[in-house]
Amino acid sequence: MTGAVDVHAHWYPQPFLDLLGREGPAHGLEWRATEAGPQFKIRELVTGPAGPRFVDLDARLAAMDEQGVAVHALSLSQPMAYWAGRDLGYRLCATFNDECARAHERSPERLVGLATLPLHAPDLALRELERAARLPGVRGAYAATAVLDRELSDQALFPVYEALEGLGLPLFLHPVFVIGEQRLRQFYLTNLLGNPFEGAIAAAHLIFGGVLDRFPGLEVVLPHAGGAFPWVAGRLERGWEKRAELRTCKAPPTAYLQRFRYDSIGYSDILLENLVRLVGAGRVLMGSDYCFPIAYERPVDVVTGNRRLSDADKQAIVSGNARTLLKL
Repeated sequence: MTGAVDVHAHWYPQPFLDLLGREGPAHGLEWRATEAGPQFKIRELVTGPAGPRFVDLDARLAAMDEQGVAVHALSLSQPMAYWAGRDLGYRLCATFNDECARAHERSPERLVGLATLPLHAPDLALRELERAARLPGVRGAYAATAVLDRELSDQALFPVYEALEGLGLPLFLHPVFVIGEQRLRQFYLTNLLGNPFEGAIAAAHLIFGGVLDRFPGLEVVLPHAGGAFPWVAGRLERGWEKRAELRTCKAPPTAYLQRFRYDSIGYSDILLENLVRLVGAGRVLMGSDYCFPIAYERPVDVVTGNRRLSDADKQAIVSGNARTLLKL
């Protein structure tokens, strides 16, 4: 497969980490320097150590070469910046976005950026979106599946969706703080179960909250192969059929399955096959979750090695769909 694009590839630029470590503790962040890289904690969320593979672009490009990946769409991961208040939150986002532009200028054929926005302050998010959209290499925006206590159906976020739609920039989602943290602390379940259910909750809010109806041109990409959403969409529809208060969207919930795009990170050949059957190969994009512990080490091979997918489907998932969406 040629020109592979990884749309789910996390990055912590050093200036972002420097600002995080210098000013984050005043906002409740616990920062610890280790030999393997910095480790940080906010609430129950522990991130790191953020070692060279997360930070150093030379190490990243070497890993991409080894994996057969041509392009990374760089995205910030946990803890994002909503917890940091207006001023620091804005500066963290702007720092990340500026560094994405610098990374793109260094390797314009290989690195593009997904801008992070201070959505906890929607007025600042709009300001930063307008600025970031003009930066070289910015090809989309990145957001959590919930913004602190604000769900994605909150109408305060609608101006941001309108601006994204107008700019033609896709919105990529990713969990940060997950539902049911208390019950999921053991056995790594905050990741293994919390993350996929966060994707389903976000999708449900975008459907029932009228976001997808209001902004028909807005492209939304769900992580982790859509999480639980594709597999509970029928249950959402049953609720829509039987409960009058759920008739807030123009169509049955399963009709929105093809309004989303999905990455390929499902950790199962059968799941990927069924996702393609459900939404079509044209809605699926290759991802790896680089470079967290359960990330795919060989994201291209995960797709190309699936014997039930056609060659055309494989090429679309590995490269073509992302190149079209990100205007590469």
